[in-house]
Amino acid sequence: MLYRIAADSLVLFHLSFIVFVMLGGLLVLRHPRLMLLHLPAAAWGVAVEIGHLECPLTRWENLLRHAAGQQGYEAGFIEHYLIPLIYPSGLTPGIQLWLGGLVLLVNVSVYGCLARRWWRQRSS
Repeated sequence: MLYRIAADSLVLFHLSFIVFVMLGGLLVLRHPRLMLLHLPAAAWGVAVEIGHLECPLTRWENLLRHAAGQQGYEAGFIEHYLIPLIYPSGLTPGIQLWLGGLVLLVNVSVYGCLARRWWRQRSS
């Protein structure tokens, strides 16, 4: 039971990390110090998608599931609702490239706005 709870908690953390990678730049606009956490997270997210790398969180989730005696995500709220968000069916390398590009575009746009704001403040 403990391994299953740990695996479910890791899925929630994984989803939170994905959301932070995608939209964390918006938090940086409000709280610039978060840039120290967001830039490496966003770089990792882009690298995983574009480079088709395996995220260690995925490996750890699977190890915990196997330790819990599970083979997959067949039951429960987390498995039913959250896993398809993180691991959509039909995810192809082309879609992963598109997702990585989208993450890059969103974050370059946000950091561009932040840089303009800082530039204007320096000029004033």
